[in-house]
Amino acid sequence: MTIILITTVSILAITGLAWLARKVLPFPVCPICVGVAGTWLWMLAARLAGFAFDASMLPILLGGSVVGIAYQLEKHLPRGRSPLIWKTLILPTGFAAAYGLTVPQWSLLAMAGAALLLLTAVFFVPPRRSEKNSAAVEKLERDMKKCC
Repeated sequence: MTIILITTVSILAITGLAWLARKVLPFPVCPICVGVAGTWLWMLAARLAGFAFDASMLPILLGGSVVGIAYQLEKHLPRGRSPLIWKTLILPTGFAAAYGLTVPQWSLLAMAGAALLLLTAVFFVPPRRSEKNSAAVEKLERDMKKCC
């Protein structure tokens, strides 16, 4: 029960600091995202440093961050890319990376991290347009402008 209280206080404190900092930062910041990420960062650092504490909240926080990041990136998917396929592939891969980070199992983290990079590239790098198709599209656009 103590770990829940510590986690909650940490999230609230870091969120409050991020909310205050948001007013002076030159870029947008989600205070609750910073609060959750900041909490799991210090918990992870403490665990890796060898401090003995109940780390049962760590995977929950990491899982929440995985879902939050996938949701934020989904908003920026190029047209024609399936949000359902994106989430179906990225979420389990992100959970595997979070598990590899929590346990720690560095080989699993490395493989999941590489898979995350590959998936991100597949979904966000725009396909190359061939010149032939591009010319055809331009001709269609000109014809449509002349239409009415």
